[in-house]
Amino acid sequence: MASPITGANRPGINPAAQRPTKVRYWVVVFAVVLAIITYIDRVALSQAAPQISSDLGLSKTQMGWVFSAFITAYALFEIPSGYMGDRLGPRTILMRIVVCWSVFVALTGQVFNWISLMIVQTLFGAGEAGAFPNIAKAFSVWLPSEERVRAQGIVWLFARWGGAFTPLLVFAIFQVVSWRVTFGIFGLLGTIWAVFFYRWFRDRPADNPSVNKAELELLKHNHVGGHGSVPWAKFAASKQVWLLGAQYFCLSYSWYFSITWLPTYLREARHMDPKDAIFPVLAGLPLFLGGIGCLFSGFIAKPLAKVLGSTRAARRALGCGGFLMASALIVLSTFLQDPVPAVIALAFASFSNDLVMPGSWGACMDVGGKYAGTLSGTMNMMGNLGGAVASAAAPYILNLAGQDWNKVLYVAAGVYFVGTFFWLTVDPVTPLERTEAHA
Repeated sequence: MASPITGANRPGINPAAQRPTKVRYWVVVFAVVLAIITYIDRVALSQAAPQISSDLGLSKTQMGWVFSAFITAYALFEIPSGYMGDRLGPRTILMRIVVCWSVFVALTGQVFNWISLMIVQTLFGAGEAGAFPNIAKAFSVWLPSEERVRAQGIVWLFARWGGAFTPLLVFAIFQVVSWRVTFGIFGLLGTIWAVFFYRWFRDRPADNPSVNKAELELLKHNHVGGHGSVPWAKFAASKQVWLLGAQYFCLSYSWYFSITWLPTYLREARHMDPKDAIFPVLAGLPLFLGGIGCLFSGFIAKPLAKVLGSTRAARRALGCGGFLMASALIVLSTFLQDPVPAVIALAFASFSNDLVMPGSWGACMDVGGKYAGTLSGTMNMMGNLGGAVASAAAPYILNLAGQDWNKVLYVAAGVYFVGTFFWLTVDPVTPLERTEAHA
């Protein structure tokens, strides 16, 4: 980690005469590693689903409810965890989150029937909830406003890539150990991260001795520290809050197919053998291209704002454009007979989906201000409720549609299309406090 800089914080040194240190970027590094671990743990379940279902005698509908149990608990605990990050600081809350979910990832390998799997996945989801809202909170404290969206793009790139390479990782590990041992191994990853993070991170940049005065000067306008009670009534009455949540519901509903049902879709709709070398590559491709979409969006946001004249216009353009392209590409995939081009179309739909991601989280930081963690948690709760609905609904859509997977994809495409209209009307930049002041 960064070592203390001799004399960097001595009284009397003029910040203007110093070159700012770059200690703040270690926060991005920790966030990237955390994002990778969360998606490895999350995607591993979908990859292990066939073995788990076989060993425990689960039906497809039961497995759908397992996916939904995790996502629902994750969604419901997003607001409390984001709120606690705002009030107490992200250091303590992230430590609690990572330790809890690591325990329940490991316990996934010890389940013995459907009920025990449901309970463990529910507790796993509750334990992991709040990780990304608290990353957003940490960014709102540790990064200047002009660096936050780009940082979100980088974080989501590696989150997606963590999930993208998980099928290959799981495939390799399954050659050596069982799915039960695999989850035990994954549980250790978060614990190791938590130890190093807690030793280094501080809720206030000024409390880190490696940060010099010039770097603190870059962060002087950031809100540091806790706050009083969240104005829940104003949150509930805010059009911005509802629209951000609604567009994220649409985003997550369709995207969750890639980390829940995609491997099953490849086997049943595309008649692919999981033992084929190309199978894990195709299973991970949507997340891989999604990561590139996140990075591209994060880096293009500022230049696009200059071209269109405002950050508001740039975020709306990326939101509407991303959703429309994702919807069209999903429909296109259903007309392609060869599985490889079909999955490539789905992967580019994921790329388009993730053009929306950095702007969504950037909006939470800008609109939320000192309530960035709470607003991020609210938006992510709505998104994951969308994912929970999608995961549980897929088997029922299949039953009604005579096991036609295209119908599942058409619903996902339709949800993306609806999300376009939410981006047309949301204000993704004006702080809630300013909105309240003029109300």
